[in-house]
Amino acid sequence: MNLSIVDLAPVPEGGSATEAFENTVERAQHAERLGYDRFWVAEHHDFTDRLASTTPEVLIPHIAARTDDIRVGSGTVLLNHYSPYKVAETFGVLDSLAPGRIDCGLGRANGSPLSDFALQPDRSQQRRGANDHKEKIHEVAAHLYDGFDDDNQFGQLDVPQAADTAPEMWVLGSSPSSAAVAGELGLQYCFAAFIRPEPAVRAFEVYRERFEPSSFGAGPDEPRGMLATNVTCAETDEEAARRRATTEASRRRLQQGDIDRPPIRSADEAVEELGEVPDPTPTDVEPGAWPRAISGSPSTVREILETMADQIGVDDVVVQNQIADPENVLESHALLAEAFDLSPR
Repeated sequence: MNLSIVDLAPVPEGGSATEAFENTVERAQHAERLGYDRFWVAEHHDFTDRLASTTPEVLIPHIAARTDDIRVGSGTVLLNHYSPYKVAETFGVLDSLAPGRIDCGLGRANGSPLSDFALQPDRSQQRRGANDHKEKIHEVAAHLYDGFDDDNQFGQLDVPQAADTAPEMWVLGSSPSSAAVAGELGLQYCFAAFIRPEPAVRAFEVYRERFEPSSFGAGPDEPRGMLATNVTCAETDEEAARRRATTEASRRRLQQGDIDRPPIRSADEAVEELGEVPDPTPTDVEPGAWPRAISGSPSTVREILETMADQIGVDDVVVQNQIADPENVLESHALLAEAFDLSPR
């Protein structure tokens, strides 16, 4: 199995975005040494007191310049906020700066009404409808892979590109509808199980049913998918579950709309807020009943991830986490690398 990481650039206690980005670079370098395939950075708005990763297009070149060969990309660019042409230009430049190492992960999500309004490129006009997501992804891919029909006006536009490479295209989502978009456009698909794990199996069925190879080579010849999930790994199942308390407490706050409190800074604080230590994740995960966050010892996590990957037929997993202690994050990544026998660089 191939392992990758998606990073949220959490802001450390008493620190700023500067320290958050320094830590993100450290995690990327650590992941590269351990043998991870990819290191993606997220796009999150509204939570800058705790998450600094708002602009993957800025973080990606910073990370790529401080690593050697690990692939670096977006997990994800929220395409509902941006012009496809501008996104294509940006990722064309990124691939030119680090040829053959850039992933262009595209998705959509909404934040607060205020941030969504502020991100609109032209607030004097209504944005295009919610159903234009497929069209916008197609435009990004066509700009990067010279895929416009001869009579399309955008075919006259060029973007900066490396001589022999282009960014890898990924559609990211958490529903069968996003899977259908990826399949119909012939692109790679990453399912976000940490958002909505229940429809994972059906999403990949839809992806394969709808898959038609890209007519201009923007994707693979056969369907290729990836699973994204929240993972906490520690030496024992019990300690991993305790550290997972941060994820569980943060999710409870989000569900209750209680998002203005200071971020949780330790597993002990999270356990106190929850009122108990979370139970270890059982290994007998069933389709349609996956947990949003998993935890365990290296052997436990490997068994769970292999089961989930087998159920949807993928060989790639990208992990994220909300572990409070930065050192525990590095330990989790190291234990996972050991569990899956990654080849250190």
